[in-house]
Amino acid sequence: MQDLEGRVALVTGGGSGIGRGIAIALAGAGMRVVIADIEAGAADAVAAELGAGASAETVDVSDPASAEALAERCDERYGGVDVLCNNAGVLGLTSLGPESLDNWRWIIDVNLLGVAYMINAFVPRMLARVGESGGEAHIVNTASMAGLRAGDGWDLSAYGASKFAVVSMSRNLRGQLAGSGIGVSVLCPGGVDTRIWEAGRNRPDAHGGPEDIEPPERLLAHREIDPLVVGRHVLRGILEDELYVITHTERREYIAAHTQELLGAFDRSDRDPLD
Repeated sequence: MQDLEGRVALVTGGGSGIGRGIAIALAGAGMRVVIADIEAGAADAVAAELGAGASAETVDVSDPASAEALAERCDERYGGVDVLCNNAGVLGLTSLGPESLDNWRWIIDVNLLGVAYMINAFVPRMLARVGESGGEAHIVNTASMAGLRAGDGWDLSAYGASKFAVVSMSRNLRGQLAGSGIGVSVLCPGGVDTRIWEAGRNRPDAHGGPEDIEPPERLLAHREIDPLVVGRHVLRGILEDELYVITHTERREYIAAHTQELLGAFDRSDRDPLD
């Protein structure tokens, strides 16, 4: 997708972190950016920071009715959406045992079903607009390096599972939309300087209410990059229609080791298991 000037982008989770970085990059490319967030004040602040052409909306992506209502408002107020960035996400610890099930349900509701709800609400509308105009559109789903390789421990398993699923959803959606004029990218960052470890502030009462968590010490040594850098990677991914948007080159060996484990299993599969 090359022509971004004056087009409309929607960024969920746009009130902080990676979402804010994406919004700034897209606004810098001439797009009108709609900042959508569950925290209305955060969305308003980023929209004010971007100035003319930016606006704020409130959405709970884990609620399909909220996603559908946002899609209707975007049609009415902005004439629809040309770039959809499904970036809203949360993280909580999922220790062994049933006490972690609130976090399992909350993380899957937001990180996985939230993407599905937004896709179901917006993509049919995007297809109709592109079909009528013969133009282009693009979808970016935020996953994680944790969606390309597991192994960071059970206490991050729900988060990783949700991000693996987002990678799969993105690949499947890209295949389904091939030839339609709508591209699909999946963003897989490593460590980014965001408030993701404070996500528990928004955990709803239905899933146990707000909670404070601390990142496991084993993760503290990982390099964190500025969300503005991530935003520029996303902009490039849209312009060049990249499937994978990768931000941390040093994680290549991390992924390569996982791939070799998998290929090794294939190599062993031609042996008689009873030998």
